[in-house]
Amino acid sequence: MNSFTYCVPTKVYFGTNQLCHLGEELKRFGKRVLLTYGGGSIKKSGLYDAVVSEIRGAGLELYELSGIAPNPRIDSVREGAKLCKEKKIDVLLAVGGGSTIDATKWMAAGACVEHDPWDFFSKWSPVEKALPVCSVLTLSATGSEMNGGGVVSNPETKDKIGRVESILRPRVSFLDPSATFSVSKYQTACGAADILSHIFEEYFTTEKDLYMLDCCMEGLMKTVIRYAPIAMENPTDYEARANLMWASSWALNGFVNGGKQHSWSCHSMEHELSAFYDITHGLGLAILTPRWLEHCLNEKTLFKYVQFGVNVFGIDPALEPLAIAKKSIQMLSDFFFKTLGLDDTLTKIGIGEENFSVMAKKACGGGTIEGFVPLNEKDIETIFKACL
Repeated sequence: MNSFTYCVPTKVYFGTNQLCHLGEELKRFGKRVLLTYGGGSIKKSGLYDAVVSEIRGAGLELYELSGIAPNPRIDSVREGAKLCKEKKIDVLLAVGGGSTIDATKWMAAGACVEHDPWDFFSKWSPVEKALPVCSVLTLSATGSEMNGGGVVSNPETKDKIGRVESILRPRVSFLDPSATFSVSKYQTACGAADILSHIFEEYFTTEKDLYMLDCCMEGLMKTVIRYAPIAMENPTDYEARANLMWASSWALNGFVNGGKQHSWSCHSMEHELSAFYDITHGLGLAILTPRWLEHCLNEKTLFKYVQFGVNVFGIDPALEPLAIAKKSIQMLSDFFFKTLGLDDTLTKIGIGEENFSVMAKKACGGGTIEGFVPLNEKDIETIFKACL
């Protein structure tokens, strides 16, 4: 295995009645707070009032930026960065899911530079400074509450690009499972698919890995597979929501990476689907993942499918390895499309093959994605077509 450095300095307040610490934590970073959020759901749930009460109760100056959309747009990042400069913001507080937190991270970076924030993605401009970011999570999916990653879309160029910078990792995050009680069945299902995909991108590798990390990833997968259907059936089941929320954070806070050096494949492909068609990220991943696994199955990778099928889905290890591999893909498909009820093809969500060649080229940068199995333009286009 490879050597690695691991550091997760995010302070997490997990559970109910933890917002009482919000004001004191924000005060550590300054007096002027920019509150960012999406639509009106946090106002309907009462979370907005609770957050504002804590901020004002701590004697802090409050400014707001709302309307951050799913697949967050660069326009919101630009607006937030500008507001930070104008109001001399000290700390940003993102209240919402991954889209809100992602956009807020890049506002924090954009506030410290004079160039267009899109340069962070189009020109890979360095991220040397950023205002501190805190978060209050309302959706278990992306893990953005505990990592330095952020994905931003540019509708004008049909680009959706992710980037990870440790300086953007939230300083403090509040994770109250009850804040996700109002999440719909559909969004819970998409979130579950997103969490699983983050684990799959690390788990499915031909690199020699730590047995301990494989066990942890298998445990996280089994947690999602067990509790997502429960949360969908009973949205106020605290245990189910809590397990999904904590699994989401640990799926993508760097812990399970263990120094792996391969690239992520499904996310690169799904970013093109979201960029061109603005679909829900988790849904795109659910449709892509089984076809990606089918494409990557060969003699060299077979062992990982067997391990996955036996340890996660409990498939009989006495079966032929290839039979186990194929059954594991089928059981994953059944979980996504039957248990979670997600659409199983791109055709069903109105996507045809007219942009596949362009999307495939952009997904691999005109070269190859060096992932679980290397994928070139032709491979990626083949996977897209298998999803129709």
